[in-house]
Amino acid sequence: MDLPKGPRQHRPEPMGARIADVPMVTVRYWAAAKHAAGVAEETVDAATLAEALDAAAARRMAAPEFRQVLARSSFLVNGEQAAARAAEAVPLAEGAVIEVLPPFAGG
Repeated sequence: MDLPKGPRQHRPEPMGARIADVPMVTVRYWAAAKHAAGVAEETVDAATLAEALDAAAARRMAAPEFRQVLARSSFLVNGEQAAARAAEAVPLAEGAVIEVLPPFAGG
């Protein structure tokens, strides 16, 4: 089989992971986190807890109090505490649910 002669068309290689390869996860906010976020929940594309939190914070660049609330919060991923591990070490699967729990006052 002869290939056509003439200029070759070049397709650039994709950079990094395709969007379809990054899990879509739900982030739910409670109490002060809900107030700072301005929403009760949202979806983000993220492969780790750190990426999810960064994506949420990037949506609120004009709201520095949101990052402050995140810094004080604890996190559940699919109902399990993520506190024992660094956020970068907490992998997320498609459909994961992250609960953002700021400190609660009272008894």
